[in-house]
Amino acid sequence: MIRTNENYSKLKASYLFSDIAKRVDEYQKNNPEANIIRLGIGDVTKALPKECIKGFHAGVDEMADDATFRGYGPEQGYDFLRQKIAQHDFQSRGANIHADEIFVSDGAKCDTGNFQELFANDIKIAIPDPVYPVYLDTNVMAGRTGTFENGRYQGLIYMDCLKENHFLPKLPDEPVDLIYLCFPNNPTGATATKEELALWVDYAKENRALILFDAAYEAYIRDDELPRTIYEIKGARQVAVEFRSYSKTAGFTGTRCGYTVVPKECMIYDANGDAVFLHSMWTRRHTTKFNGVSYPVQKAAEAIYSDQGKVQVKALVDYYLKNADIVRQTVTELGFDYVGGKNSPYIWVDGKGRDSWEFFDLLLKKASVVCTPGAGFGKCGQNYIRISAFNSHENVQLAMKRLKETL
Repeated sequence: MIRTNENYSKLKASYLFSDIAKRVDEYQKNNPEANIIRLGIGDVTKALPKECIKGFHAGVDEMADDATFRGYGPEQGYDFLRQKIAQHDFQSRGANIHADEIFVSDGAKCDTGNFQELFANDIKIAIPDPVYPVYLDTNVMAGRTGTFENGRYQGLIYMDCLKENHFLPKLPDEPVDLIYLCFPNNPTGATATKEELALWVDYAKENRALILFDAAYEAYIRDDELPRTIYEIKGARQVAVEFRSYSKTAGFTGTRCGYTVVPKECMIYDANGDAVFLHSMWTRRHTTKFNGVSYPVQKAAEAIYSDQGKVQVKALVDYYLKNADIVRQTVTELGFDYVGGKNSPYIWVDGKGRDSWEFFDLLLKKASVVCTPGAGFGKCGQNYIRISAFNSHENVQLAMKRLKETL
């Protein structure tokens, strides 16, 4: 008989954002007159940059003509886009990344979730708390954890990110094999310096570990002293994979495009301790299970790197950072401690001892404002909420007015 993957039974009932959507839908159903402002899920609200639209149209026009029509493209992405990524996102910052080390995909969420397929099931995994749920849940599905007890999965090494340590994970006290890092962080908005990232790179080299580095929000960094890629750190090419996304920068949440960088000198090890090229493994997996991002979408992504495209994308990011400033000003006036919002679109707000789901319900039912309860990101988020800057200036200002009236 066909049998189930029993690891799925270890998962919590549903995905965090599905839980939020159900609560919001129920509230809207019971209060149809309510004007709900959503500052929860990190979905952008501004239209695609004009240069990207031009790129889209050009790609569609080519697909409409037999002479320029394209069928299956290279699974790793068209070279015109990979070359631009390597040049503008890495080489311009002194990071030695080449086009053939870049794998274009339909987004960082898929890649961060899929990458764990390359590893043995008995590896030791270090994961931050709070954490983006995809890192955690995909390893649960793969069978690398025990059961869920007291707010955590058995068998994982959790790295507490607390106010006391500036919401930065500390190096594990024991050797681990796989490390998840995300900066600027989702959900806290915390950032890491070059010196702080260098500690992780050195640790990974010493322990023959691998870092999966999520840099989906790097475009929000305005502090020139902060690294925009882990490959600004010496030695990172040997021990780190980096994930990027166009979703929160150029508004590709509904268009789907991102990429993963796997340096050719990055190694993992077989059961005998012999080195294996990670680039070759990911190439095999990627080309077997993925047929590539559509040509018009890649043409739109290429337009991001034009002179006008860069200006337009920066304007979008600046727009959301202005929203973050509005949120930060309000939570400061209300006397709440927070982190994030300066080099990140997320503001991680200390609820002054409130349970995060209770805080979520309070804001929903009294202010018609949706946030994200911190408990959904882990045990250390129990008394926090995440407020997203992804909405219009008008809605963010109205939402903050309601918060002041409610709190």
